[in-house]
Amino acid sequence: MPSPAPDAAAPAAISPSPSPSPTLDKRDWIAGLERGVSIIEAFDDAHPRMTASEAGQRTGMTRTAARRYLLTLMHMGYVASDGKMFWLTPRVLRLGQSYLESARLPRVVQPFLQRVAAGTHEIAYLSVMDGDEVVYIARNGPNRSMSTGYVLGARVPAQVTAAGMLMLALRSDAERADWLASRELAVFTPHTISSKERMKLELARIQAQGWALSEQQLDLNSRGIAVPLRDRRGELVGALNVTMPMGHESSEDAIARVLPVLRETAQAMRALI
Repeated sequence: MPSPAPDAAAPAAISPSPSPSPTLDKRDWIAGLERGVSIIEAFDDAHPRMTASEAGQRTGMTRTAARRYLLTLMHMGYVASDGKMFWLTPRVLRLGQSYLESARLPRVVQPFLQRVAAGTHEIAYLSVMDGDEVVYIARNGPNRSMSTGYVLGARVPAQVTAAGMLMLALRSDAERADWLASRELAVFTPHTISSKERMKLELARIQAQGWALSEQQLDLNSRGIAVPLRDRRGELVGALNVTMPMGHESSEDAIARVLPVLRETAQAMRALI
């Protein structure tokens, strides 16, 4: 994961890729593609270099199968090796760049993020959920210390960000209950919400007020404020949020300064999404 704060959230292990969606006809499912992608996803900050055996263990494959996929990926330029260890090459970034260049949403929101950044003098983001993580798919604002901002494409546990907690809170009661029941809340700072009962109350509060504030949950110097971004049909498509350092102003002053700008911008964006 990029930036110091997301680094702390790196998983210790990776589960095998999920089974294909029930809506996909078995004849259309390409198991080899799924396994190849799972090999790429097995690399992270805790496992930057792996043997074929280690890659197999993290993806549920045999050593022989993992080695064949790694050698194929090496032939394609996505993996490099010294004969024993394997690691990803910068070519992998093409996959993410293809999304950013082809997806409409990151391009449409840029002028609006610029408006937020100019109106708040903070870093503005568009975030979406991917599993249990928030992914920052668009960004605009001043370059600051990496401890108070995230690079484009950064992935952060949803439970410790304003955007993530907001998108969790806006799920149905049943979905929130299922999420809480099936997750262990990791602790990153003394302020991280680790109690499921407290998290339940916090998500209910966020749902009722329609916006979220997160302070010192992942980084002791980080504060985030987020509002929902909806399309013209009212469907939630992501979160519009800013991050800022702690200590420059009180929570109340930060909310009063930033929240109106976020809300106004999210409303203006709705007609174009």
